[in-house]
Amino acid sequence: MDYDIIIVGAGPAGSTASLYAEKMGLKSILVDKSIFPRDKICGDALSGKSIRMLREMNLLSEVSKLEGAQINRITFGSPSNKQFDLHLNKLNKDQNKKKGFVIPRKVFDNFLFEKASSRSESRQGFKVTEIIKDNNVISGIIGVNKNGKKESLYAPLILGCDGPYSIIARKLKLYKMDMMNTSVAIRCYYSGVKGLTDQIELHFLKEVKPGYLWLFPAGKGIANIGIGLSKVDAKKEERTLSQILDTVTKSKYFKERFEDAIQLEKPVGWNLPLGTKHRLNHGDGFMLLGDAAGLVDPFTGEGIGNAMVSAKYAIQIAKQSKENNDYSKPFLSEYDKLLWSELGKELRTSTKLQKLARYSFLLNFVINRASRNEDVKNIISGMLANEIPKDELSNPSFYFKMFFS
Repeated sequence: MDYDIIIVGAGPAGSTASLYAEKMGLKSILVDKSIFPRDKICGDALSGKSIRMLREMNLLSEVSKLEGAQINRITFGSPSNKQFDLHLNKLNKDQNKKKGFVIPRKVFDNFLFEKASSRSESRQGFKVTEIIKDNNVISGIIGVNKNGKKESLYAPLILGCDGPYSIIARKLKLYKMDMMNTSVAIRCYYSGVKGLTDQIELHFLKEVKPGYLWLFPAGKGIANIGIGLSKVDAKKEERTLSQILDTVTKSKYFKERFEDAIQLEKPVGWNLPLGTKHRLNHGDGFMLLGDAAGLVDPFTGEGIGNAMVSAKYAIQIAKQSKENNDYSKPFLSEYDKLLWSELGKELRTSTKLQKLARYSFLLNFVINRASRNEDVKNIISGMLANEIPKDELSNPSFYFKMFFS
């Protein structure tokens, strides 16, 4: 074997896995079909778990200096256009969690990839075409390198970090488009959007029901604007997401903010495999991470933090696999247990929140209540910042405060 691990896909999951592998003394190679820096369609927001993971890897101070915007508050808007702000500095005692960032993925992913490449071997422009098996046991991959030549790489363990259309998942016959557990979104960069300073905004609008509009500052007067909607509901729509976005930006509530705005690109879309379903993420000789494992938060659409968490646990189990010379599905199942032990409750509760977003009257009630009540606001703040478990929603005291405070 050439390596202990082959990591396919150099986004946040793959690059984080590479960095942890080097730290734990594992010989890895990180491959990606793209040449960096490359764009990745996303909301670009880094908060919660993303900040924690960057701090664990001693990268937070460097990331804070990258091109982008610092975030100090989150604004929520209701279908009736009421809104309230969550101030991160009032919520978190930990100084490192008192802010978030919006950093274009072209910048952030390139930063992580360069860090990983400086410590371990990597290949850009390497397109995986096949998985190598010896006596039905995974032993490596075949790909086409940037010079157009076929190349084989060997390792007893492959990490699929290559997104919702993962070639690793497809070659192992695990990939299947699941309409009920997938969202679709579009992103468009604008200049000249008014009213964006240090906040990210999520607006649950009647025009986007049951999805939401996001407005994120991305630095240098640029804004990341987008719409997210479930795949099933998007299919029922007569309008395209681009048409919905156009309708919203010209609506009475938003037209003044967009009257001088200029689109810097044609809106681009992508699928988000949601964590509403516990998908198979491991087997003999492989583990799937990040979007390839379907770990996108169903309520916020955030996937970077969960991808980085999955990388940490995958490498922890990869180290144990090497020590025990055991790459079997039963042994690698510990990865799934660790991952869902941390993320499971949160993803299940986010699924409940996603369902709540289908009902305008409930959203209006919750957001209107939060705009006037600090207890309700603090509970929501805590859940979003991962300071309070999201399963607080199941606590009767939450509803008591909601209705009677």
